[in-house]
Amino acid sequence: MKTYKMGLQKQYFDFMKDGTKRIELRLYDEKRQKIALGDLVEFVDPDGRKISTRIIGLLRYESFKDLFEDFDIAVLADSSMSKQKLLQDLERFYTPEQQEQYGVLGLRIELLTATSK
Repeated sequence: MKTYKMGLQKQYFDFMKDGTKRIELRLYDEKRQKIALGDLVEFVDPDGRKISTRIIGLLRYESFKDLFEDFDIAVLADSSMSKQKLLQDLERFYTPEQQEQYGVLGLRIELLTATSK
């Protein structure tokens, strides 16, 4: 079992902390290809708050758009957000070309602890 540290924007950190966001979305690049079931991920927001999670599922897709077809927005972010808005946010970090090159990964997480700074 390994532990990874990943940054997370404040809005998505809050969704995760509140328990609505149960799938974290990332590019399936070299770093994420090493993640295995049972690994721990510590998410950190820009204010230094931390959430500790355990990986309970790995969801591989060709693109975020493909992944979105199988899951409700309520588990990908929060029901207050649209899939289109989430896709726009993701594509600021991961271009369609990068998604085509690597594919994408949904990290199904179990919340362990959350800390405030």
